[in-house]
Amino acid sequence: MKQEESFMDQQMSYGSDYKFIPTTSIGSGTGVEALPDLYSYTVQIVNIQLVGDPRTTDFVLVDAGMPGSAEEIISVSENRFGTNSRPKAIILTHGHFDHVGAVIELVKHWEVPVYAHELEMPYLVGQKSYPEPDPTVEGGLVAKMSPLFPTEPIHLGNHVKPLPADGSVPYMPGFKWIHTPGHSPGHVSLFRETDRALLAGDAFVTVKQEYLYNVFTQEQEISGPPRYLTTDWNAAKQSVMKLAALKPTVAVTGHGLPMSGQLLTDSLEKLVENFDQMAKPDYGKYVN
Repeated sequence: MKQEESFMDQQMSYGSDYKFIPTTSIGSGTGVEALPDLYSYTVQIVNIQLVGDPRTTDFVLVDAGMPGSAEEIISVSENRFGTNSRPKAIILTHGHFDHVGAVIELVKHWEVPVYAHELEMPYLVGQKSYPEPDPTVEGGLVAKMSPLFPTEPIHLGNHVKPLPADGSVPYMPGFKWIHTPGHSPGHVSLFRETDRALLAGDAFVTVKQEYLYNVFTQEQEISGPPRYLTTDWNAAKQSVMKLAALKPTVAVTGHGLPMSGQLLTDSLEKLVENFDQMAKPDYGKYVN
């Protein structure tokens, strides 16, 4: 009992700018089984992943959705793994608002640890705000809306821990984390060598996330990281090159539908060869 009380007593908080963001997509509320143990579910405009065999209760949640989505994420998890099931941990690809939107409620409900890259920690323990989104960047209406997006740090206290230095991912045997900065300083992607499954986060996505029409329809098209929140385009390009070199057979991304097979291979190759034209915006305050 004392251990449970100490867990709950550790203070956590969102930034003062945290709020529900009224954007959605046609895929919101639907899930796709990219592999038998890899389930991607769309919360409004962002994907969460449940990694684990659904015949068991042994799973991990990757990323934590939009603000206000905790009940939906808990329901999806229980539908897949059984009533009162809980993940072993929550792994964050990075700390942007749409990937940590429900993390505090989930930690309180499940009483599980959170893991992220050490360079992402300042944004997760109340020390540092993300750079302001760039509404001037080349792109559509979502980019123009980006000043509405929360950037203040959340505070997870000692509920969040750095990912292991050896590259392993807690409770995800076979997976390694790969540092893929650019979209954020401590962004990571997760890769399993045995079947070359990739959880790319926002290192690259499969929808033009800047454009409201594309976001709503989820029209599949490989793209670089969302432009309005990407601050280091040289690092972003190197990260895409690093992931393409792994030759993944299936990729689940933070935005858009999973992509696999020859389409993924060809699309990644095209993105690497034409990154400056396809991904990097022509203008914006972080372009140079």
